[in-house]
Amino acid sequence: MEQKGVQLDQETFSLLCLICLDLLKDPVTIPCGHSYCMSCITNFWNGEDQRKVYSCPQCSATFTPRPVLVKNDMLADLVEQLKETGLQAAPADHCYAGPEDVACDVCTGRKRKALKSCLTCPASYCKNHIQPHYDAPPLKKHKLVDPSRKLQENICSRHDEVMKMFCRTDQQIICYSCPVDEHKGHDTVSAAVERTEKQRELEVSRQNIQQRIQDREKDVKLLQQKLEAVSLSADKAVEDSEKIFTELIHLIQKRSSDVKQQIRSQQETEVSRVKVNMKKLELEITQLKRKDAGLKKLSHIEDHVQFLHNYPSLSKLSASTNSSSINIRPLRYFEDVTAAVSELRDELQEILRERWTKTSRTGTEVEVLLPQLEPKTRAGFLRYSREITLDPNTANPLLLLSEGNRKAEAMQKQQPYSSHPDRFTNWCQVLSSESLTGRCYWEVEWRGGGVRVAVAYKDISRDGGSNECGFGFNDKSCALYCDNKSYHFLFNNIKTPVLGPCSSRVGVHLDHKAGILSFYSVSETMTLLHRIKTKFTRPLHAGICLCYYSSGDTAEFCKLK
Repeated sequence: MEQKGVQLDQETFSLLCLICLDLLKDPVTIPCGHSYCMSCITNFWNGEDQRKVYSCPQCSATFTPRPVLVKNDMLADLVEQLKETGLQAAPADHCYAGPEDVACDVCTGRKRKALKSCLTCPASYCKNHIQPHYDAPPLKKHKLVDPSRKLQENICSRHDEVMKMFCRTDQQIICYSCPVDEHKGHDTVSAAVERTEKQRELEVSRQNIQQRIQDREKDVKLLQQKLEAVSLSADKAVEDSEKIFTELIHLIQKRSSDVKQQIRSQQETEVSRVKVNMKKLELEITQLKRKDAGLKKLSHIEDHVQFLHNYPSLSKLSASTNSSSINIRPLRYFEDVTAAVSELRDELQEILRERWTKTSRTGTEVEVLLPQLEPKTRAGFLRYSREITLDPNTANPLLLLSEGNRKAEAMQKQQPYSSHPDRFTNWCQVLSSESLTGRCYWEVEWRGGGVRVAVAYKDISRDGGSNECGFGFNDKSCALYCDNKSYHFLFNNIKTPVLGPCSSRVGVHLDHKAGILSFYSVSETMTLLHRIKTKFTRPLHAGICLCYYSSGDTAEFCKLK
């Protein structure tokens, strides 16, 4: 059985039509001995009718005139036997080139797959036709590569020669004839030399790329480690915070329970005292009613002697309960407890806010605030907007006020202001008319060399050029200095550099009760420049100082919608 199977496989291969690659249908044998389907060879020869020469697709043998086709009954019977055994056609011979393969340039008829392409020839060869390149000494020197469809690109279109040179001047591949005419006088080398040079550059580029890959992989690894560290740290912080807050909640709940128990205990004591006094009063009322009934009965006795006889015993009243002895504690006791708890809540809230403010801004701002101290958007700040006007009685004589006393402009000549004790005599600055408490927000638009946007207590010194009068140079004022390149914060003559985007508009947010003062750079977005946390003891006034006395410099409190 095994031998028969092998025999049938061999027969199956011999009964294939090498045109349609299927079992022969109506097989015919042509004069050269090769067999085909009658329809396949007929169609093939129909294409050769114009030449009147007919060939074998397999061996390329030619016939004239066109052979008469006669069905080969023996082959037809073998095909039928194969079909009865259920055998199918053998797989197509994979040595022949398909549409996606590079075909051998030497094969005639049906072409086989190319095994190699020769850059010297240039041509592609199948397994059979490549052999001379392995055997013949002159051909052994040719450059063989994997099969390629692009061999024609190696041919010079001008001289129809293989291009083996490289013009460095024009950065083009050329043939040996090109340097004679269009590339004459150019810097030319062989393609092999240029390849070697480019190969070195390629290796350097690869080394650089590989080094960068290694560096980036290290960076990714470090970032991954940082990511894991951040996640672990955040998870631990969340866990610890939850634990601490849980303990704090339990502590508050315990204190709440104690307060509740204390109130109920006091309530029970007071209720008991009230009930005792109520019983005394109720007993006294009963006795008085009985006494009143006796006196009423006595008043109706008509016998004068009898009336006078009974009067002494009925007219005497027992001692009355003293009202002061039955007074309960005032209800204000419970109100005091509520007030104390409310005060505790406010103190705890203030502690949380103060402590968190100290840790909410380190290298980067932590956006989690307990409670949220300031708005996140300009629209949120505008809810606290305050219209600010300038007090003419405080304006330095070199400042001209306009726009309803909202704008100050530096002038070369002194303005005809009347003498006033509130006026700044030497510093080119001015204070607002309004005193500021609670939560306030305002913006200052400035132009020129520089400005100090400030807040100050009203009792800041005015007369003279000492630091006691200048915004930011004493303990009664603080200011953000702005110019076109930088910021710095001034308080008590201490200068603190401030980083942030330079802008001609500065926003100021004051939470007087919380003791928070913040400065913002205002453009398309708001950027926090500097924030202080302190304790304001008195109302504040907004102020501006034009620093360089340059004529035309301005600062204006903006009208906010």
